[in-house]
Amino acid sequence: MDEVLKLSPSEFIAVVNQTLDYAYDNVVLEGEVASFKVNQGKWVFFDVKDEVSSVSCFMSLYQLRMPLEDGMKVEVLGAPKITKWGKFSFTVRAVRPVGEGSLKKAYELLKKKLAFEGLFDNSRKREIPDKLNKIGVISSTAAAGYADFIKILNARWGGMKVEVAHTQVQGIEAPDQIIKAINYFNERSDVQVIAILRGGGSADDLSAFNDEKLVRAIAGSRIPIITGVGHEVDESLADLAADVRASTPSNAAEMLTGDRKVEMDRIESMVDKLNWALRQKVEVEEQKNLEKVERIAKGLLQKYIEPSLKANEEKMQRALQKILNDYDKMQSTLAQKIRLVEALNPEMVLSQGYAILAGKISPGSMIEITTHKQNISAEVKEIHERK
Repeated sequence: MDEVLKLSPSEFIAVVNQTLDYAYDNVVLEGEVASFKVNQGKWVFFDVKDEVSSVSCFMSLYQLRMPLEDGMKVEVLGAPKITKWGKFSFTVRAVRPVGEGSLKKAYELLKKKLAFEGLFDNSRKREIPDKLNKIGVISSTAAAGYADFIKILNARWGGMKVEVAHTQVQGIEAPDQIIKAINYFNERSDVQVIAILRGGGSADDLSAFNDEKLVRAIAGSRIPIITGVGHEVDESLADLAADVRASTPSNAAEMLTGDRKVEMDRIESMVDKLNWALRQKVEVEEQKNLEKVERIAKGLLQKYIEPSLKANEEKMQRALQKILNDYDKMQSTLAQKIRLVEALNPEMVLSQGYAILAGKISPGSMIEITTHKQNISAEVKEIHERK
């Protein structure tokens, strides 16, 4: 006769739960919500059912990250348990809606709730700093959206420091990973802006960005956040809570950087305007000096020369010669001023073999060099002090 295992109810429940923990530590149930209710403002009870069977589920209200209603289709992550009363239950760690209808319903319910709290108000949003040196990126480094972001970032304006937090960007575990990355940047990093990136996908793929805790983490970040999630037509609650929303990861890179070509065109335009202003000033000063010389000569003629013209021809000639000498000196002084102004013309300096450097002068940084005929991008290798 086989040996009989004798156990108390408590021992039996403990053994069964130990077996369940070992065999079914992580289980995802997919089905329809039924009998949803909240008890004492702390505990959530509902069933997940299909056409034939139903499983009782239990979780804390704190863990519920998206509004649920009967009839919604969901994925539930958790593990089976036997309660101390001998009832079978599925203890839930995370739940998310699936399917277009359920996702849309949950989205609208949570959007209304968070909008009422003011999480999407424009008054809460901050501008991205104009001059960025270091940015934080939260994305899957294996995703095409991340690759597009880095490619455009380097093409438009190289040399920017990027600190990356690799996370999942879809699935039940994605929101917690992204929240953890946001907290890391806020607590232990010196980035000036955080970019949350994810390429296009289905409504199910993008549902992680409608997680309530994630949306609150974005709204509560002390560092400005820009989102580039999905395509232009996609809208998530994370987008609404972010300080700036980009239509795609590529668009996020464009919004965070200046265009090198546009900046060089701007500098060239400034040089042209400065050159024109200098020429105008020279012409104005020249005209003023000529008019001044004419007034002086006319006054001298009227006061000194004309009265004594007939009486003292030699004296008149000397006075006239003095006027001419003074005029020559003024012309010489004017010519010197013109040469001095022309020497200050940036184009004149460039034509003599000099160059204009723009950028941070430190080893490894990129600088822009403007010569008389070329624009050059260069990397600083070494710096030596002049002796």
